[in-house]
Amino acid sequence: MNLPPKTYIIEAEEAKSMAKSKNLTLPQLLPSLIKSAQNLANPPISNFAVGVVGLTSDGRIFFGGNIEFPGLPLHHTIHGEQFFITNLAAHAAGAKLLYLAVSAAPCGHCRQFFQELRGISDTQIVITDQPQENPDYKPFSSILPHPFGPFDLLDENTPLILEKHNNQLTLKDGNFIIQDEKMCDLPNGFSDLNAKNEEFFKTEASAAARGSHAPPKDGNFINQDENTFDLSNGFCKLIAKNKEFLKSEALAAARGSHAPYSGCPSGVALMDCEGKVYKGSYMESAAYNPSMMPVQAALVAYMVAGGGGYEKIVAAVVVEKEGVVVRQEDTARLVLKHLSPKCGACVGPTVFLSKGGIIRKEGGCV
Repeated sequence: MNLPPKTYIIEAEEAKSMAKSKNLTLPQLLPSLIKSAQNLANPPISNFAVGVVGLTSDGRIFFGGNIEFPGLPLHHTIHGEQFFITNLAAHAAGAKLLYLAVSAAPCGHCRQFFQELRGISDTQIVITDQPQENPDYKPFSSILPHPFGPFDLLDENTPLILEKHNNQLTLKDGNFIIQDEKMCDLPNGFSDLNAKNEEFFKTEASAAARGSHAPPKDGNFINQDENTFDLSNGFCKLIAKNKEFLKSEALAAARGSHAPYSGCPSGVALMDCEGKVYKGSYMESAAYNPSMMPVQAALVAYMVAGGGGYEKIVAAVVVEKEGVVVRQEDTARLVLKHLSPKCGACVGPTVFLSKGGIIRKEGGCV
């Protein structure tokens, strides 16, 4: 089946046309797309490419593949099924997963994570790495007959993944506390530059807002010499201009996160060297370990949108509550510092949400 490279979603009309051209039904089409899904995988450690293809109730087809990160602990790996569910959550809210084809039997980790989809026991699954004219679909319950799932812990009305979430989180302007002014330790010699230029960050962000006809909220700005704001990654002006948008996107991701077990919603927003922003929401599993971290979800969003190599990521923002039992900041910093040295110096600000507004840590550097 010929598809453009890096296809992660096939729209309903195109899917219908593809099936018709092959004289297949949509469920019959899925196994023929497995190789394309495997081509999306990036497993440099195991060299074992997992492909996942699914059909939703709105007629669209979604893809997923496993992603491995050399140099990081294995638990940072994004399983193919996790990638697929994250792709669904970002683009198919309200839909139901009807049919699923996978190139290899899902591991226990992924069988468990699928339990966060309502009605997953009735979803039809086939395990194959070859096209099949008559795929032998079976209920998902056949591969996990006695599941532990969300409703062992939650009320049945609690929204699950693919259902609308609206965590009541707000960034309240003007109520800021600088928690940590620890100087950065960058090899380029600019270890204290971020602290010196905090007001310049505000100036640039306000200028960007005024460009969209929004009035400045704070008149206490100091004009800094722009030539002093020249970190080695070369993207500091771009980061400063987009800082408020990054925060708002990370907040939106946190509001949409699925965290009913810990009560610790969080979100991550990434920015690439072109100023494009990609957000990811935290998604928990009833079994805890299969949970999808927001930095992983944001990386999936980056890949699905065709963001390119990780080295193009130049900044990130983490949004989470203050003083929670599950924290994401340190993990996000570790992953992004390893994947993109340019981003390693610009992970921040971390925005902590609390009832009284926000407590903001403006460290800005790892």
